[in-house]
Amino acid sequence: MGKALVTGGAGFIGSHVTRELLDLGHEVVVLDDLSGGFRENVDPRARIVVGSIVDEALVVDLFRAERFDCVYHLAAYAAEGLSHFIRRFNYDNNLIGSVTLINAAVNFAVRCFVYTSSIAVYGENQLPMHEGLVPQPEDPYGIAKLAVEQDLKAAARLFGLPSVIFRPHNVYGEHQNIGDCYRNVLGIFMNQILQGQPMTIFGDGTQTRAFTYIGDIAPMIARAPAVPAARGEVFNVGADTPTTVNELARVIARAFGVEPRIRYLPAREEVLHAFADHQKARRVFDRPAQTSLEEGVRRMAEWARRTGARASGPHKQPEIARNLPPSWRAE
Repeated sequence: MGKALVTGGAGFIGSHVTRELLDLGHEVVVLDDLSGGFRENVDPRARIVVGSIVDEALVVDLFRAERFDCVYHLAAYAAEGLSHFIRRFNYDNNLIGSVTLINAAVNFAVRCFVYTSSIAVYGENQLPMHEGLVPQPEDPYGIAKLAVEQDLKAAARLFGLPSVIFRPHNVYGEHQNIGDCYRNVLGIFMNQILQGQPMTIFGDGTQTRAFTYIGDIAPMIARAPAVPAARGEVFNVGADTPTTVNELARVIARAFGVEPRIRYLPAREEVLHAFADHQKARRVFDRPAQTSLEEGVRRMAEWARRTGARASGPHKQPEIARNLPPSWRAE
């Protein structure tokens, strides 16, 4: 057991990984700027430092004071489609902030750096996505994620920094920010139902994703440094079965006991089909049986009812307005 830093630990995946680490007996410090997370998500057994990974002085001071054994880097602004229109913001937060953490991890002799990347690194028409493919990201979010992966490999070669990289996809579950209007389609649909609004779908809804319940991947991420065969490797993690967005809307409506009301919006620039191969993760990790979409949605819906609807935050000011979907334009 040791001391772990979890960046983004007040957010969705980070809060679940934090709880898993605490249950394993680790001491956990959470670093989160609360831009997309919530204090109430953080397990009270953890300590929280409010701040940003782009604040180099804060990061260095924190590493110097705490002497972390492991770093779990989950902080990111993960609005993949929006990243085309907030390019500088995307790279500052998702790339430069990550490099600040990697520098500190090297300088303060961290034993393992666990990074959550994304299947966005693969791009389109590489199905099923597997770790042997040459990444071809098609949006700035995926480009930033891939750049951090490559930087970690360079840091391992030159400085001996051990790392484990996960590429999760379309994760959902309790603690998701359902008020975020740019990402996390399950949260968006649930928030709309709770407010009596129709569910909005970009395009015709035939695009497919393999939606992944958080409880199926958080334990694997938390245990990664203790798995010798995982060191220096990249793993896809998530559900195996793709589902159309139309079917997802019907599953969510059933979980809330309502008829599906859908409003279709113009298609946006996005990968139409995305699902991954997980054989490598199955070989290395002891993985539990996957939670069915219906069961996972039921659990999240129960939590969402208790939590209630969240007001969507203000629209992020785009750096580029050209071709911005009308529904993302600031009022």
